[in-house]
Amino acid sequence: MLPYSGELIPIASPVQHKMYTMCMVQDGNNVLLINRPDKKGFPGYIAPGGKVDFPESIVNGAIREVQEETGLIVKDIVYKGLDEFCEPDQGLRYMVFNYLATSFEGELLAHPPEGELIWVDKAKALELPMQDWFKRRFPLFFEPGTFELSFVWKEETDETVAATIKYYERGLREASLK
Repeated sequence: MLPYSGELIPIASPVQHKMYTMCMVQDGNNVLLINRPDKKGFPGYIAPGGKVDFPESIVNGAIREVQEETGLIVKDIVYKGLDEFCEPDQGLRYMVFNYLATSFEGELLAHPPEGELIWVDKAKALELPMQDWFKRRFPLFFEPGTFELSFVWKEETDETVAATIKYYERGLREASLK
């Protein structure tokens, strides 16, 4: 996988931007995950989130999605970073704005729409089955500062052809791709 160097990559026209949110809800050492069934797409354990409705703000989209999927109303919510995937042949930019919520009100839904809700010890969460992209992103919710992950993916070959990974704390720290 190559870091994006500014080299032009041919794209389809017009470009579509799709904006989503993901919000990790933390209660002490536990985090709330959804066990999404295959029929919902992205099977395995995942944090709540979904599409940002126009014209709501991105953070309000995150708050709404948590409430719709879990029943909880998050209170202390902090922006953690952006994870985006671009597919040049389709002209698609899929942007996920990530948040961490450390306080909430309400009760979990008895029949959640996206899958079973489970509180998991943060230290054991990565042992659960989950999508590779979520496994990579999971620890970043709990690190100081913010992150920016950007991947150019070719669907035809199912390959990542370029990547930019940056972490921002008191300045810029670049990551190596291994």
